[in-house]
Amino acid sequence: MKAVVLAAGEGLRLRPFTYSRPKHLIPVGGKPLLEHLLTVLRDAGLRESLIVVHHKADMIKDYLGDGAKLGMKIEYVVQPKILGTADAASMVEEYVTDDFLMIYGDLLVSPNVVGRVLEAHEITRSAATVSVVPVEHPEHYGVVKVEGSQVVDIVEKPSPEAVSNHTVNAGIYIFSTEIFKAIRQTGRSQRGEREITDSIRLLVNQMKLVTAVEISREEWLDIGKPWDLFEANIRVLNRMEPKVNGLVEDGTHLIGPVAVAKQARIRSGAYIEGPVLIGEGSDVGPNCYIRPYTTLGKNVRVGSACEIKNSIIMDGTHVGHLSYVGDSVIGEECNLGAGTITANLRFDFKTIKMRVKGETVNSGRTKLGALIGDHVKTGIGTLLMPGIQIGCNSWIGPNVVVYQDVQPDTILVLRQTLEQR
Repeated sequence: MKAVVLAAGEGLRLRPFTYSRPKHLIPVGGKPLLEHLLTVLRDAGLRESLIVVHHKADMIKDYLGDGAKLGMKIEYVVQPKILGTADAASMVEEYVTDDFLMIYGDLLVSPNVVGRVLEAHEITRSAATVSVVPVEHPEHYGVVKVEGSQVVDIVEKPSPEAVSNHTVNAGIYIFSTEIFKAIRQTGRSQRGEREITDSIRLLVNQMKLVTAVEISREEWLDIGKPWDLFEANIRVLNRMEPKVNGLVEDGTHLIGPVAVAKQARIRSGAYIEGPVLIGEGSDVGPNCYIRPYTTLGKNVRVGSACEIKNSIIMDGTHVGHLSYVGDSVIGEECNLGAGTITANLRFDFKTIKMRVKGETVNSGRTKLGALIGDHVKTGIGTLLMPGIQIGCNSWIGPNVVVYQDVQPDTILVLRQTLEQR
């Protein structure tokens, strides 16, 4: 069976990281989301994949190539405009001649999930097999009504008042080629897009057999908001096989599962509590504290007397001495000046809100630091308040306290006033 991966979306909700990359290439646990997903597909026996791309498509093609490094055969098709999941699925009709698996490219799933969906479809041979999962806020997804194991209705992103249950579409499907006829009959939604859930609903209305396979929340994660990256990183690190291949100097303490890649260096006095991943060529310490669920990418430098906690720091970033990075995601090739502090807790201990696509959204997290895009520089003594976003290519001057989000390509400095005595 062939696999189709939908990876065309821009990922506006995952800014500032999607200013400079497609959301499917955001790294968690040392690898891009899309690579984690393709590895799961490969391990489930799916060795041929077609990836539907659009936003920054060349970056995905350059990174994955023909799939040989993953032990797969990968091809690509470009969706000219983002017109919905059904439109994206229609792009692959010439690619498949039999039943095929389709999956959203921004999911993180456990290795056995895909296998269970394949096994269920093998038994039923339905026109469509749909994975479903219970969630707390079903209005953000396609809500699926199931009787027994049969899908009887599916509604895309209903209003909260119209939600009938908490079981939603999990974004993993197996379709027969009948889906393409249904897609051709699918009109545009209120959002102006053609939704694959509407196509599935047509199959249901035509009395075609559509079956559901329930998976658990612990096996599935939809990375739709920036703070979802923390949970994704935690899940990957919990499955990590810790190996120490780099240089660990005497006087270093590695506690629990810690992976140190080749050519990485951990200097004396560093105290590292796993799960932690130190990427290839990174240099940590001396005398610093790396706390659980931290991932350092390749060629990351963490200076002396720093503390890093529950954070993702991407390739090539330098964290100057005496800095604190907590519950934060830092993009590539950043330079944090000495004494940079990411505040991650409100005085009143309330949950932290962020701006997402122009709206204020409650993250539900009481600990949330900064989200910093690629190529950002901070001066010495910079302080970032909880939930702050810094757009790529921005410079934050020394001793600046940042209370509001900073747009890309911005220089933010204190203005000094001189007066004659």
